[in-house]
Amino acid sequence: MTQFINSKATIVTEAINGLLGSSGGLLTRLDGYPHIKFVYRTDWDRSKVALISGGGSGHEPAHAGFVGTGMLTGAVCGEVFASPSVEAVLAGIVAVTGDAGCLLIVKNYTGDRLNFGLAAERARALGYRVKMVVVADDIAIPDFAQPRGLAGTLFAHKIAGSYAENGADLDAVTRITESALSKIVSIGMSLNTCTLPGQEREDRIPAGKAELGLGIHGEPGAEQIKFRSAKDAVATMIDRLRCRLASDQGVALINNLGAATGLEMAILANALVESNIAHHIIGPAPMMTSLDMHGFSISILPTNPEELAALAAEVQVTAWPKMQSVTETKPAPLPDGLSPPKFSESSSPWVKQLIQQACSTIIAAEAKLNDLDAKSGDGDTGTTLATAARALSKSVDGLPLAVTAELLTEIGNALHQSMGGSLGAILAVFFTAAGDASRSGATPNVAFDEGLQRICEVGGAKLGDRTIIDALLPALQSLPTGMRAAAMAAREGADTTAQIHRAKVGRAAYVPKENLIGNNDPGAEAVALVFSAFIQT
Repeated sequence: MTQFINSKATIVTEAINGLLGSSGGLLTRLDGYPHIKFVYRTDWDRSKVALISGGGSGHEPAHAGFVGTGMLTGAVCGEVFASPSVEAVLAGIVAVTGDAGCLLIVKNYTGDRLNFGLAAERARALGYRVKMVVVADDIAIPDFAQPRGLAGTLFAHKIAGSYAENGADLDAVTRITESALSKIVSIGMSLNTCTLPGQEREDRIPAGKAELGLGIHGEPGAEQIKFRSAKDAVATMIDRLRCRLASDQGVALINNLGAATGLEMAILANALVESNIAHHIIGPAPMMTSLDMHGFSISILPTNPEELAALAAEVQVTAWPKMQSVTETKPAPLPDGLSPPKFSESSSPWVKQLIQQACSTIIAAEAKLNDLDAKSGDGDTGTTLATAARALSKSVDGLPLAVTAELLTEIGNALHQSMGGSLGAILAVFFTAAGDASRSGATPNVAFDEGLQRICEVGGAKLGDRTIIDALLPALQSLPTGMRAAAMAAREGADTTAQIHRAKVGRAAYVPKENLIGNNDPGAEAVALVFSAFIQT
């Protein structure tokens, strides 16, 4: 798999250098490359308790991304998914630990526990006060003796960081952190595995399945389950988490494991909020990732007032999203004059049949139109039109079917509300302008010509530009001689676009001609399909 890397051997050091170079001078490192990779604060006050965490790289922004005022003092970075060495951890301890001592926050993986633990012993032998806490928040496997450390580790970073920043001593910081760790529960889910640098992705999770309870190093989860929807995925995870929680009065952390889009994470966050499992939320955001894993994790901490205050404290760490209260959103009413006019429904079986036939045709052609659009755009024309068609078909009985002017205007309003993108706007303008013309006394043919003229003005397209106009204009010109002639003209116009190898407007204008040759414009194809549907009624 091609990736934006230079060399497998320098991935981690170059990434650290990038972090340091963009930190505004707030972060630095020990001069120990490649074996010692320790990132720490340039403003560190050694009179306070030092907080060190770390582990293998590949979880960015964790762990070095959480070094800063109010959180970690330093982070020890290993190679990708590999624990840092004892020497690297020891070097970090010695570099930042003063008389107040040092707390190591370690995830429950064998390599991390051994290397951090041995480094702590060696530091103590040198006279340093060092304590260690272990994060074991994964609840995927019930009664497992060695639960893994997941994104719940970030709760420990934040709470310990707040107390250490405010001058608490080592015993107090350790006690408070251990108390929080005893309550944190986490679980993850993914639709695929991650890709190790320079390697092919392991094809372990089949299509239609999701892996529940997987770790952050690409290791297999507790089970593979059928994937139905984002809401169902969150509900499944919440059920598992609730079994281990004494209270819902807490904080939820929703973490992107690397490759979920912002849109997906917002949908997942909505499902999490609706579950009422917590009163506060952190994220959604990538905080402890697993390279490019297409998944997410949820961590819950039932909090007391002191822990809640520590989580809310300001930090000088850009990777940490602020904790927010979960609140009910009450939408504001639309400004006066923006609500579309409403017309009384009226009946016309013939018009109703025309609309339903056109809607059914567009819905059936969703995949075909998406495929055409993928050649010249973003591949969503079919879905956009089908969404509008479903909405229009569902509301057809409430339309003013017997009054042409009102019907055209109402269709324009419906398309404006249910369709996005430029095509939705173009069709809404077409029907709205046609409705206005019809209301002024124009015949249907003249009204449609007015709608066509308006979208040419607004969209800037003309015949031959490889757009919807190439099918719509000849169809409307032929319409006075009958619907069959209009359908034939629309089909000829749509097919002509396959021979237009350079679009003049729209997304297709930026696409190489090789993508366009032999493929109809999706908007023009949709027009041809609709006119074909009209003559089948």
